[in-house]
Amino acid sequence: MSDLRISDMLNMSHELWDKNKEKWSPMEPEHGKTFILYMIEEVGEVISVIKKKSVDEIMNDKEVRAHFVTELGDVMMYYMDVLNRFKITPQEFSELYLKKFNNNMGRDYEKQYKDLKFSKE
Repeated sequence: MSDLRISDMLNMSHELWDKNKEKWSPMEPEHGKTFILYMIEEVGEVISVIKKKSVDEIMNDKEVRAHFVTELGDVMMYYMDVLNRFKITPQEFSELYLKKFNNNMGRDYEKQYKDLKFSKE
């Protein structure tokens, strides 16, 4: 497989959960926040690789790169667990992702940043 689709990743998440459902929390919305925290923990592991290795190593050292990409994969696995727990379908995600992308394509980030008003609290 050369390119995973969202539906593939969601199915794989469910398959892994099904194999471990006796030990893991239910695939229900009430447990979604926990998996967001796990996902953030994995982002921390990605950051750790970036902090400990140079960009050159990440780009050119096969072992370092494999570790880096594997950690990014862990982030995505927990992300898929979150989507599954909140019953977000590939279609719903795709529709709203594309809507956000199109909105961002029309944004003037520089102007938006300059127009920010900070309150004096």
